[in-house]
Amino acid sequence: MSKTNVQFQTKNKKTLRWIIAVLIAAVIIAAAVFYVKSRASDTVVFTDTLKVHFEPAMAGEERIIQYVAKNIAPDYGLKIEAVGLQDPVQADRAVADGQYAATIYQHQWWLKQVVDANGFDLTPVFPIFQWGFGIYSDKHKSIDELPDGAVVVVPVDGANQGQALWLLQREGLIGLNENVEPRVAKIRDVVSNPRNFQFKELDLLTLPRILDSVDAAVGYVLQFDAGKIPREKGILFPPPPRTFASQLVIGTKFLNDPQIKKLQQVFADSRLRKYLETTDDPLVHGVLTPVSDN
Repeated sequence: MSKTNVQFQTKNKKTLRWIIAVLIAAVIIAAAVFYVKSRASDTVVFTDTLKVHFEPAMAGEERIIQYVAKNIAPDYGLKIEAVGLQDPVQADRAVADGQYAATIYQHQWWLKQVVDANGFDLTPVFPIFQWGFGIYSDKHKSIDELPDGAVVVVPVDGANQGQALWLLQREGLIGLNENVEPRVAKIRDVVSNPRNFQFKELDLLTLPRILDSVDAAVGYVLQFDAGKIPREKGILFPPPPRTFASQLVIGTKFLNDPQIKKLQQVFADSRLRKYLETTDDPLVHGVLTPVSDN
């Protein structure tokens, strides 16, 4: 082989290595650009229009957001859109991801269950309203008329059963085990029952349907309203415990966003409490109440 051919092959090899190096560098640069762009696309930028989630079955929650959107938000330079999503877990996911700015459908104990199960990074900022609770009877006109041994139905699910028993204890009707936190109390934790109530457990949605076959039932006003049970059948509407108040829940990483800070100011505005105290809207009055003191 001639010297010229050797030089030519060597030059070709160097050129090929150079081309390969350039291609590799181009691939690395392209990958880096794609990564940066993908990270940028994940960045949430809130505008002056914010979506706030409510539970679709709770029509009063939508009315609250609508009131805030019309009467309070404009003063803070915001537009608020009420968004109903039936799946509460997916709603919390949307808030954690920044698809929604906030949600108002849950108390802190339900939120804790969702966060523990799914790992969402969410923060309950402050309470904004409470769901009215009532003791209803189709047979008796007052708590004092409940006979010895009366059959009293409470919700079967843990959080709401605890709230029902807590209310009965606060009215002096029963006593709960002092070693058990009231919000997680179960029927088995009733240690004092001077009127020998017979407690039964049923799903919340079932309570209105069985009212005529028991002495009393304890549950949310909105469930009895939905079951066409008139408010006159309510023999006691005690203030619900503050710990079960609905929370304004926000994605933790967005708490310091300027628009989200404005949103917090909107829902903390005293006009919202005044609305809850004075409205005659049947979907809100007595169903969603101002936050109690204890």
